Amino acid sequence: MEIFAQRLKALRQGRKKTQSDMAELLGIRLRAYQYYESATYYPEIPNLIKLADYFGVTTDYLLGRSDRRG
Repeated sequence: MEIFAQRLKALRQGRKKTQSDMAELLGIRLRAYQYYESATYYPEIPNLIKLADYFGVTTDYLLGRSDRRG
């Protein structure tokens, strides 16, 4: 779970987006998004796919199952 949180934060910062921006993109509350980056919770599958598509990476990359982004 830690890898997911680290990769998500790095990708977000690389795009110069705030946590609020990401929460809005996903249609969730800010606190829910913050839980993702603090390695407390994973997103549900539809939001995991939205994140992967938005950042142009695979879900496996986000989840730490692969080091290949695309």
